[in-house]
Amino acid sequence: MTTPHLRRGVPAAPRWAVRAAHVTALLTLPSGIWRVSLAAGFLAGYTGAGYAEAGIPGWGRVYVVALSVVSELLALLTLGLVRPWGEVLPRWVPRAGGRRPAPRVVAAVAGAGAVALTLLWTPFALWWLLPHEEMTARGALLVGFVYLPLVAWGPLLGAVTLSYRRRHRMPAAGQRRRRSRFG
Repeated sequence: MTTPHLRRGVPAAPRWAVRAAHVTALLTLPSGIWRVSLAAGFLAGYTGAGYAEAGIPGWGRVYVVALSVVSELLALLTLGLVRPWGEVLPRWVPRAGGRRPAPRVVAAVAGAGAVALTLLWTPFALWWLLPHEEMTARGALLVGFVYLPLVAWGPLLGAVTLSYRRRHRMPAAGQRRRRSRFG
C-alpha cells in the first residue's frame, strides 16, 4: 500500500498534535464500554427502577450501542487532522475517495465540533455535585469517572485543529495573507 502524496509545502504535524489526536481517539472508550455494558444487560450503576426508567431494555440497547459507535468514530476523525488520510481521502470513501478536502472546510468543521463538544461535556466536570436518584452511590461515582475524560475532548480537538490550521497556513478570519514580492 502506498502513502498518498500530500500537499506540497504542508509540514508534518508536530509530535504534540499527533499525541493529542491519539488521546482524543481514546477519550470515548470508557463511556462507550460503560454504555455497551448497559446494552448487555448489566445495571452498571443504575438501580433496577432507574435502568428501566432510562429505557435501556428494548430499543434503548440499540441506541446506547449506536451512540458508543458514533462517538468513537467521531473521535477517530481527529486523527485525520494529523494523518495522510486526512489530506487525501481514502479511495473507499464514496464520491470523495482520492480527493483532497478543502483545508478551510476541514478546519471550520473541526473547530465547530470542538466548540460543540466543549459546551456539551464541560458540565460533566460537576457531575458529583448533582443528585442521581436513579443510580447507586457507586454507580454515580463510576459514571462520573467514565464520562470525565470527555471533558477534555473539545479542548484537545480545538488544539489539534489549530495545529492543522497553522500547518495549512490559513490566516485567521478577517485577515488577509500578505504576499511577498518574491512569490
